[in-house]
Amino acid sequence: MAVSTTSSATSAVSVIRSDVDRELSSFCASHRERLLEIGEELAPAMDSLEVMVSAGKRLRPTFAYWGWRGAGGAPGDERMVRAAASLEFLQACALVHDDVIDNSDTRRGRPATHKRMAGLHADHGWNGDSDGFGEGAAILIGDLCLAWSDEMYQGSGFSPDTLQAGRPPFDAMRTEVMAGQYLDTLEQVRGTATRDAALRVMRYKSAKYTVERPLHLGAALAGRHEELSGVYTDYGIPLGIAFQLRDDVLGVFGDPGTTGKPAGDDLREGKRTLVVAETLARSGAADAERFRSLLGAPDLAVEAVEWMCSLIESSGALAACESMVTEYADQALAALESPELEASARGPLGDLVVAATRRSH
Repeated sequence: MAVSTTSSATSAVSVIRSDVDRELSSFCASHRERLLEIGEELAPAMDSLEVMVSAGKRLRPTFAYWGWRGAGGAPGDERMVRAAASLEFLQACALVHDDVIDNSDTRRGRPATHKRMAGLHADHGWNGDSDGFGEGAAILIGDLCLAWSDEMYQGSGFSPDTLQAGRPPFDAMRTEVMAGQYLDTLEQVRGTATRDAALRVMRYKSAKYTVERPLHLGAALAGRHEELSGVYTDYGIPLGIAFQLRDDVLGVFGDPGTTGKPAGDDLREGKRTLVVAETLARSGAADAERFRSLLGAPDLAVEAVEWMCSLIESSGALAACESMVTEYADQALAALESPELEASARGPLGDLVVAATRRSH
């Protein structure tokens, strides 16, 4: 299969983006009214929630939609758009909680939810600790997003039988991303930074969650999960790993003006990514020990970040990771040759390989 152009990749992502945005906006507007009936004090929490839901790449809804189309689902079906849009609430939940766990200051160039809520506490001079309030409020906002994901899915308009058919991938997606997040957290405190450990986290926290399960959901709602689950796994797992690997490279080398995060932010947070695992495995003992001692230092100096970046490059780790992105992307493209897949979906799903792996943010 030929590699698609960036412009066609963008169109594959954007084909339902405006519809997803519209559904999310409508849902948030009606639920804002419900929250404010409980108390006007909930407005800042709702504002923070909407900031998280209103942005993003919309990759999970897009994969769900093209999973539906690849299974023969009709173009632009409003029920499918709503079901796909519900995944954005799950993503918002994961990001809000992830930022609390990592104590991140920013998300997409804006204050992270817990920082935003901590600022609210400080601005009003309320009793107690602002950071503690911010973290507690963010956990609750994330929980609300999780609840609304389920509510939006159930209210998508599909028949009860169809919704039930979609439940296994929908439920698996939520379980697996939480399990993957726990494994990720565990790896930070273990400090093992092995290739196998990094790949396991990527498989559950990213590959299944971002690509495979949304595709399975689309196929299940179209009534063809049994025939297409294997095809979508063969496509989704390697593509999801490539997507996360690209994310990890950008977490070190990305332009802050594009990624919305400081340069080397993943190094300061001490993330045990495949980039880190490859660097440690390919470096000499002294360099590996120094790299390990610097990893995760929140006050990491610019000079230290520059040295770590240079070691990632000089050790061959960066080139190896870039090569792996290409290999995994090629595996995903090869899976699209399956005769089980609707021909009209092959091009857009191929375009999505480009969108997921050749990005700058």
